[in-house]
Amino acid sequence: MNGGGGAPSLDRVEFLDLQFATLDIDQVARWVLEALGAPRFRYVVTPNVDHVVRLHNRTAAPWHAAFAAAERDADLCVNDSRILARLARLSGLSLPVTPGSDLTRILIDTGVPPGTRIVLIGGRDGDAAWLRGRLPAADVRHFDPPMRVLDSIEAQQAIVDFVEGEQPELTLFAIGAPQSEIVAHRIQQRGKARGVALCIGASIEFLTGAKRRAPRAMQRLGLEWAFRLLSEPRRLWRRYLVEGPPIFAIWWRWRRARRVMSPLP
Repeated sequence: MNGGGGAPSLDRVEFLDLQFATLDIDQVARWVLEALGAPRFRYVVTPNVDHVVRLHNRTAAPWHAAFAAAERDADLCVNDSRILARLARLSGLSLPVTPGSDLTRILIDTGVPPGTRIVLIGGRDGDAAWLRGRLPAADVRHFDPPMRVLDSIEAQQAIVDFVEGEQPELTLFAIGAPQSEIVAHRIQQRGKARGVALCIGASIEFLTGAKRRAPRAMQRLGLEWAFRLLSEPRRLWRRYLVEGPPIFAIWWRWRRARRVMSPLP
């Protein structure tokens, strides 16, 4: 879907059952800036390995169907993983990488129009203060949602009510996946909000320096996951050593099915 005005048109590539836009990061940033004035609420998802594994684990949790619908109905879906990009390349596909933290940084550095109302969902008071300092001409508002957003319809509704009440041009969901995507989808389906939303995860924490990102060389080699694992082993060991590796089996099955349906030359 086009953001309007000079926003780039959206060519898509189907990979691992997701429809990825083939925009580079500057084009994605331009799409988001164009969508700030949208009268209908739009949202952007940035799937990574964790997202894809969750989507293909159809017996995992009661929220699975809601997460799958949120990824499917997103107005813009862009790849946030160099591992996914390399697996796509092995499948003969070109899948640009748009790291969520880099996208957030570009939007902040480029600057949103003066007076833009921004709502930050989640994160700390210090994150909101940092955002106000970087965007002094914007109207930044912060909502700290109730606990257990993923498992609580009441907590999700509290976020929905806040966004609909504030009517921001830009909403930043910093509450992690899959709850960010599920709540964004609920807001989209209700049709009472406007503007555009990004599911940014820990992007602001990386930008403020509260969390360290991997050096550029490790990022280019696709080893950012290893850096994060070494930085936060107790929190991330399961994600990267147990939950993440099934991506290769998922990719292999997808590739075999694709060859059966449409044999590669």
